[in-house]
Amino acid sequence: MEEKELTRRVRDYWTERTPDFSIIRHNELKDEISRRWLQEMNVHLPKHAPLDILDVGTGTGYFAILLARAGHRVTGIDLTPSMIEEAKSTAQEQDVQVRFLPGDAQNTAFPDASFDAVVTRNLTWTLTDLEQAYREWHRLLKPGGILLNFDANYADNVRNNNQKASRVKPEDVYGHIGITPELSRENAEITLSMPASRHKRPEWDKTLAGRAGFASCGADPDAGQRILREKDLSDAPLFLFWAKKG
Repeated sequence: MEEKELTRRVRDYWTERTPDFSIIRHNELKDEISRRWLQEMNVHLPKHAPLDILDVGTGTGYFAILLARAGHRVTGIDLTPSMIEEAKSTAQEQDVQVRFLPGDAQNTAFPDASFDAVVTRNLTWTLTDLEQAYREWHRLLKPGGILLNFDANYADNVRNNNQKASRVKPEDVYGHIGITPELSRENAEITLSMPASRHKRPEWDKTLAGRAGFASCGADPDAGQRILREKDLSDAPLFLFWAKKG
């Protein structure tokens, strides 16, 4: 499948999913799990504050809003316009200031060295050129800046037909609701078409980040157990991949 066609399918899929996706994120914002997410990020974020942070693939703005609540200057970008509109609405509800913009994670319009940190959650498995994304995020970081990438090997979940995350209740704080059989098939096709589905991660990420110019990097395969706990997926456990610019 051509990159442009695959990107279009990703955008269309998440456009349709936006309303249901937003319900779970609203629940998550009100739950104790938010403290655990922020605690995990604070271990790695630079200690001076406030920081200039870019949330790439912000979706409905969950990470961006958490970090803005903590006093940072945050920008969130997403390929899907409906997600950006939902993020703006949620930030207004939460009474926090975040700059939300439509944008391509692999090619942004920001100047060099714009941010102290780049954060992202469950994005990189959807990218058609992850090495280009790492190069772009390296460019955007200030010297000493940090990239925090939370993701999982979701292709393994698809291959094992694990539906745990798609069968949660509307009041839950993690997972997905409103997944029809048609959406499930589309998600599976997209997931298995992505380059990330053909590599062992986060080992592959280390290779790509090194080629992108990051001075040091590392991975924590147990991040999901600390943050998501029993909600972490056995077939696709959440990992944290971090990389630091020299």
